[in-house]
Amino acid sequence: MITIVAKFTLKAGKKQEFIQAVTPMIEGSRKESGNVSYNLFEDIRNNNILTFIEEWKDKGAIDFHNQTEHFLTGLDVIKELSENIEITQYQKL
Repeated sequence: MITIVAKFTLKAGKKQEFIQAVTPMIEGSRKESGNVSYNLFEDIRNNNILTFIEEWKDKGAIDFHNQTEHFLTGLDVIKELSENIEITQYQKL
């Protein structure tokens, strides 16, 4: 299993627009057969930082996900609304 942590520092005043734009991406991603979990979290100390924590069965599932329409559409908006993006992948030991 692979866990992705994707952290976004949003431009000022863009949080609601971001959430609205990524909701179809979240819903579509959860329906993918290789998805274990896909959730969006808000930083407790800074509500302009939102983080996806995703769990995938394997690299093939991630590769498939990265080509889906809901992901590509959401990614375009994410890039537009974010000041900073940090994405890391982890595997369980």
